[in-house]
Amino acid sequence: MKEITATGPTVEEAVQSALAQLNTSKDRAEITIVDEGKKGLFGLFGSKPSVVTVKLKQDPIEESTNFLKKVLTEMNIVAELDVKVEGRNISISISGEKTALIIGKRGQTLNSLQYLTQIVANRYSNQYLNVVIDAEGYREKRRETLEQLAERLAQKALKTKQDVHLEPMPSFERKVMHSIISAYPEVETYSVGKEPNRSLVITTKKNKVVKR
Repeated sequence: MKEITATGPTVEEAVQSALAQLNTSKDRAEITIVDEGKKGLFGLFGSKPSVVTVKLKQDPIEESTNFLKKVLTEMNIVAELDVKVEGRNISISISGEKTALIIGKRGQTLNSLQYLTQIVANRYSNQYLNVVIDAEGYREKRRETLEQLAERLAQKALKTKQDVHLEPMPSFERKVMHSIISAYPEVETYSVGKEPNRSLVITTKKNKVVKR
């Protein structure tokens, strides 16, 4: 975090001096008044300058993307990041070589990168931010796979009359499953466990009469 201590005839002038040195604005800075100063007799004798400390606030988007870049570098992966922000939603698309390594088996590596990047983003944010990381369109392909899986497992739960436990998956994937299975009036879903190992269970609705 960049920090500047500046002085000036007044607090405001000291602040403006520090902001100029940091090349930033008040809304991106944390300002601490160290000494309000003293004007002195006739504005000359016994005067004392105002002293302030100004810290540059860390931007959650910048910090999270820098974190992701560092991790990819340590994985010996050269990639480009396309970052889009809509309100509290941050979408990061990764393109380049070794995308299979970035995605991992069933998207596990990609999900881990997303989980850790989201933690970093929220560490520096005053409001909750949702981060989604994609690589070469994997998320859309995964969604299609989840749709097929949800339909198959819903049918399995209906046929066996037993709960069907799924493997752990991130919240946005669970939402996809919830949404698809909600179309089946005889079954329902609920989540168990804690993040990042929270998983979904498909169960039949007990004693529920369904009109056909």
